[in-house]
Amino acid sequence: MRLYVSLAFLDTREVVEIAKAADDLGYEGLGVPDHVVNLETLKTPYPYTKDGRRRWEPFTDWPDPWVLIGALALVTSRVRFVTTVYLPAMRDPYSAAKSIGTAAVLADGRVELGVGVGWCRDEFELMGQQFARRGKRTDEMLVLMKELWQPGYTEFDGEFYQTPRLEMEPSPPPIPVYVGGLSDIALRRAARHDGWIGDLITTDRALERIATLRQLRADNGLTMDDFTVITPLTDAFTPEHYERAEAGGIDGIITMPWMFYAGPQATLAEKIDGMKRFRKDLRLDR
Repeated sequence: MRLYVSLAFLDTREVVEIAKAADDLGYEGLGVPDHVVNLETLKTPYPYTKDGRRRWEPFTDWPDPWVLIGALALVTSRVRFVTTVYLPAMRDPYSAAKSIGTAAVLADGRVELGVGVGWCRDEFELMGQQFARRGKRTDEMLVLMKELWQPGYTEFDGEFYQTPRLEMEPSPPPIPVYVGGLSDIALRRAARHDGWIGDLITTDRALERIATLRQLRADNGLTMDDFTVITPLTDAFTPEHYERAEAGGIDGIITMPWMFYAGPQATLAEKIDGMKRFRKDLRLDR
């Protein structure tokens, strides 16, 4: 079972020390979230809470994921970075491909691209990108970006993006693509790529979605052998819980270990202590 420490909602000034501690303690990865801005008022309800309210408070830090990953890559040696999740369709594909590819080069292949189609129409409109058909644009962007990351010249003639003959360097190491989301269409999109990233979900619901993904992969002549499933779980606390999740096909858990010990107001020292205790309590300490 891979353990990813979520960097969501943290003070950016703490993140370097959290990353170094994760690297030293044996955590497999860091989860890096993405929002460009946090609008004071929204016309779009937040879809992941019952009352439509956002999970974070105003003025929470949302550092640029690729600037952050590039910096963290230089102070770590083994921990991986997964975006949870990045929204390509809120950008143009060339700027996105350049930022992602550069971070992947600096991280020496330790980048895993988690993507979503986005929920906030207001943020898309502010960024000058159409909210409608964002799923189709995401699909096309992923194809185009993968071509841009290859050595040599690229030409592309898509429905949304026409690319004259060009090259983009540096060419990064391979970047696996994991698709986030809980909907049927998100699962169908994930099944076409390298993995799936869940949201806050119970183990039973996650295993139901894995069964769906397994069938979708089989329908396309694919297996789950080279497919990665990463998710936070709302009901996993003990070694037995994690063993059940792993047996069911969950490859990685996204967590904030300090929440089990000191809570959301933990100091930096308490966060790092919680990371140590969590591995010990799961019998993973080295």
